[in-house]
Amino acid sequence: MKKILLGTAALAFSASMAMAASHMQTVRMGTEGAYPPYNFINDAGEVDGFERELGDELCKRAELSCEWVTNDWDSIIPNLVSGNYDTIIAGMSITDERDEVIDFTQNYTQPDPSAYLVMTGNEGLDLGSAVIAAQTGTIQASFVAESGATLVEFATPDETIAAVRGGEADAVLADKSFLKPISDEGGDLVMLDQEELIGGGVGLGVRESDGELKAKFDAAIQSMKDDGSLNALIEKWEIGAPF
Repeated sequence: MKKILLGTAALAFSASMAMAASHMQTVRMGTEGAYPPYNFINDAGEVDGFERELGDELCKRAELSCEWVTNDWDSIIPNLVSGNYDTIIAGMSITDERDEVIDFTQNYTQPDPSAYLVMTGNEGLDLGSAVIAAQTGTIQASFVAESGATLVEFATPDETIAAVRGGEADAVLADKSFLKPISDEGGDLVMLDQEELIGGGVGLGVRESDGELKAKFDAAIQSMKDDGSLNALIEKWEIGAPF
């Protein structure tokens, strides 16, 4: 009889857990999937990287059921606003210009230094008169446009690298954490010593009408800062400096 009662209790507990999970709010997490180590598509065809691991943990702490959606960078904000997904978690720096269109959670990274990547042998490049490639709609593209150098924009990070290799640009300006593994390969590309500190760190983007969702993610991010788990992820994926 005791075994039967225990079995019945276990079944009831499992059923209640399943019911609770089924009532969780589902949130669609929008990312690019093309900017390692922040986010990329792994060999299994799944979203991977720092932001996948971070996003899954944030959803767990916020008691949300999350689905991952990929979207091209150049339309990632318009498609959030139009409702194709509920957040942007894609290495997006918090800026005043973007904040006029969408809302941001608190930052989950410190500002990541931007660096220049050039062809080996071109380390003496005069950046002020150079042709510099950057991804469209990024803080790096805005920085180059305001610097007086010649800006050439591309839709994807990989295209900016190809532009330097193909002679369309003298250098790439992008997040150091993205460029460093390419430079460390020791091939035909090398990172310059000069760095630029632009942007206010990276946060989750949400629609301005989704204040409740923003508050849930803010609380989850803060809890990860408080217990040190966010710094552990930052160090694991080598994303700038810890908090």
